[in-house]
Amino acid sequence: MAYSQTRWRRACVGLAATAMLVVPASAGAAYGATASQPSPSGSASATAGFPQLDSDVAERLDAAIQRVMREAGVPGVIVGLSAPGKGSYVRAFGVADKATETRMTPGLFMRIGSETKTFTVTALLRLVDQGKAGLDDPIAKYVDDVPNGNRITLRDLADMRSGLFNYSMDEDFAKALTSDPQRPFTPQELLDYSFRHPVRFQPGERFEYSNTNAILLGLVVEKAGGLPLHEFIERNVLEPAGLRRTVFPTGAEFPDPHAHGYTEQTASGKVEDATDWNPSWAWAAGAMISDLRDLRTWARVVATGELLTAGTQAERLRTGPSPVPGAGYGLGIFDVQGWIGHNGSLPGYESLTVYLPEAQATMVVLLNTDITKDGTEPSTLFGEAITRIVTPDHVFNLPVPTSQSPSPTPSR
Repeated sequence: MAYSQTRWRRACVGLAATAMLVVPASAGAAYGATASQPSPSGSASATAGFPQLDSDVAERLDAAIQRVMREAGVPGVIVGLSAPGKGSYVRAFGVADKATETRMTPGLFMRIGSETKTFTVTALLRLVDQGKAGLDDPIAKYVDDVPNGNRITLRDLADMRSGLFNYSMDEDFAKALTSDPQRPFTPQELLDYSFRHPVRFQPGERFEYSNTNAILLGLVVEKAGGLPLHEFIERNVLEPAGLRRTVFPTGAEFPDPHAHGYTEQTASGKVEDATDWNPSWAWAAGAMISDLRDLRTWARVVATGELLTAGTQAERLRTGPSPVPGAGYGLGIFDVQGWIGHNGSLPGYESLTVYLPEAQATMVVLLNTDITKDGTEPSTLFGEAITRIVTPDHVFNLPVPTSQSPSPTPSR
């Protein structure tokens, strides 16, 4: 079959239950818990514009989420929403496995796609704080034979302004991935797909999302940090952040219990189960796995800079303009209408983990399909539906790209 750039832009990264109360809701279609215990870290002024997550708001959220599920054909979704002093909303709807009709529950492991970039860039910024790397270092200092390598800086890579071709847009890569989804890819193989194309623009000229940037940053972390990327992230990011259910797999391994994921980004063009596809093709750009509980913590850690110095976090949050109204992209992080974080997508799964500083609010959405609805990511549909209810002045929305060039939106 033919592999168009539009089709394969979509295919590429663009992932503690026991402590969570899980109570059956009506008809067993949704599971969740709400609470109204104030948080000791919250303040009334900081969350004044955020609603109490009481039963009335929960009913509205339930209805909105289930409507998106029906309209977008999403098998299952997990949602976590909270703010200090306002309680929390935790729900799981639908099924985790269409074959067995096993219900989705809040404690399942999920692949998180491009949210991996927030971990990779945090690892880099930890090295910056340690004086082992500099944001204005050229990538040529760490990796040989990068086109424009003497001009492209680590900052250019982290804020998606390098001009390097996105390897996941290469048609030969797309054919290789879908013809054998279990095959492993090395970082150098991924770069080779990119470097066979000319640079698209000079570094810093404009924003253009490219997974190639994250692969290069992963190699920088390995060289400057002296450890394989997955080990460096585990020791220097996951452990300090207290994330015990977040992993960087080195192959197709997937901790139990996990949801099955469904995609139409297949060689046949039919919907298939992509649960056991090897995510090595996304590596530093999108291979990681996590769960709701850890991501609720991570949303705050990333947006508030808990693992970084104040100066480095200020650099991270200095988002530049993007082609998307109301959105900017910083160092491995976006700001969409005030919500700071990242989304993720890879075949079978999508995720959204964001934090609204003015309300100290956290929103996490995890689902087991990446099939779009009229060209829009389902994670965006959920984010928009939820925020229209709880933060109407900060509606999370990423418009559908109109270009067939690599996606200008901070997705995948």
